[in-house]
Amino acid sequence: MENAGKIRIEIAYARLDTQIIVPLEVSPGTAVEEAIRHSGVLESFPEIDLAANKVGVFGKLVKLDTPLRAGDRIEIYRALIADPKEVRRKRAAEEDK
Repeated sequence: MENAGKIRIEIAYARLDTQIIVPLEVSPGTAVEEAIRHSGVLESFPEIDLAANKVGVFGKLVKLDTPLRAGDRIEIYRALIADPKEVRRKRAAEEDK
């Protein structure tokens, strides 16, 4: 049962070795950044830099000041190690040999 005046959201973050989904109750209209900071994810994963890491809600990029709605899942994205298109091109070139 939800607390009066609160909405349920989730915060998701994944690395190669682990992933975490943090359920959280916040006030309606809470900003993405505020929810992330409140969740404790930044303390658990100090490599996250909200000035550099992109964030989204259900796969759609959003700004840190975006207000949340009930059921939203905030996703914190890691920087890509390699360009996926370039990796596919290299793999295809290797297969053609």
